[in-house]
Amino acid sequence: MTAHLSEPLTLLLIEDDDGDALLVEELLKEAGAPPRVHRARTVEEAKARLSPEIQCVLVDLDLPDARGLEALEQVLALAPYAAVLVLTGLRDMHVGVAAVQAGAQDYLVKQDVDARLLARAIRYAMERKRADLAQLRLVQAELTAQENARLESGLLPVALLPSTSVEHAIRYLPGSRGTLLAGDFLDTVQTPDGAVHVVVGDVCGHGPDEAALGVAMRIAWRTLVLAGQTGETLLRTLDSLLRAERKAPEIFTTLCTARIAPDLGGVRMRVVGHPPPVLVRDGVVTVVEGAPSGPPLGIFTDAAWPEIEVPLGAEWSIMLYTDGLIEAAAGDDEEPLGVEGLVRLVREHGDVDLDRLIAQAGALSDDLAAVLVRRRASR
Repeated sequence: MTAHLSEPLTLLLIEDDDGDALLVEELLKEAGAPPRVHRARTVEEAKARLSPEIQCVLVDLDLPDARGLEALEQVLALAPYAAVLVLTGLRDMHVGVAAVQAGAQDYLVKQDVDARLLARAIRYAMERKRADLAQLRLVQAELTAQENARLESGLLPVALLPSTSVEHAIRYLPGSRGTLLAGDFLDTVQTPDGAVHVVVGDVCGHGPDEAALGVAMRIAWRTLVLAGQTGETLLRTLDSLLRAERKAPEIFTTLCTARIAPDLGGVRMRVVGHPPPVLVRDGVVTVVEGAPSGPPLGIFTDAAWPEIEVPLGAEWSIMLYTDGLIEAAAGDDEEPLGVEGLVRLVREHGDVDLDRLIAQAGALSDDLAAVLVRRRASR
């Protein structure tokens, strides 16, 4: 019966005995798709013949320059990409087990091999090697994913908010599966004067470059705030940073900043091409308005971003968010929620509940970041 190999192969036979080598080559010629066979008489000679085109190696364990498992270990080190079969005259079963444990895909005794057995062993060895390499790639991918997750977790912000006078909550949901970071960013910092500073921003686009840029923008914002920079000066510095760090000139960033006064009685905001914040003040839900929104960062070199000043009552909540929240599909018609829909949901709740809002907003189609700062009236 004719032996069959499932695909044309290129093999390397490492065998110093001419008679045994001839026998193996004749057996391989009986295969339905005879492989191309290269031969080496020693491990040293095999070094020059091993290349990525070699898919399978047949190696004797009794060579002039290497004996036993030493020969196998050297071949495995030289050809980690190839299936390796031990083909030897030794009938010791313990040697066979040790060879497989060392990394060989199979162990054949020369005297017991015929064309059909040899072809089948090669075919099975190839499949085992493919499975081994696939498993190795999977493990490497899992380790890389774990390292990336640890890195991304370390880049997420921790609010600098020592005051207990306000409540603070954030939600951060990247739209891309398998990631922790996206182009959206947020942060909260309380400066020594007692003022609470908040930012929520959105770098246009999706992917690791945008996520990295978002992290850079957030860290720059925090550094500037801690250094005492606010308002127009802060925004112009962020605009310069964006232009220096972005990968393409069409990349822009929208954001909203808020500075809540130390006495918590008022807030100053700048809306930079961004959705307007939602304010719940003494039970009344409104969208923060009062001045035109300036353009996104990275668009115009002479842009201006007007300040919005809003008085706050004894009890209030402010939510800053990215457009991922209002672009979520709400209801059976799958229409975006929009700002009006967001306000409607807040009114139905009577206050801002981030988890309930996100759940009722619908299916997210974009990254989402939201910050809630709340002051309860003293009882």
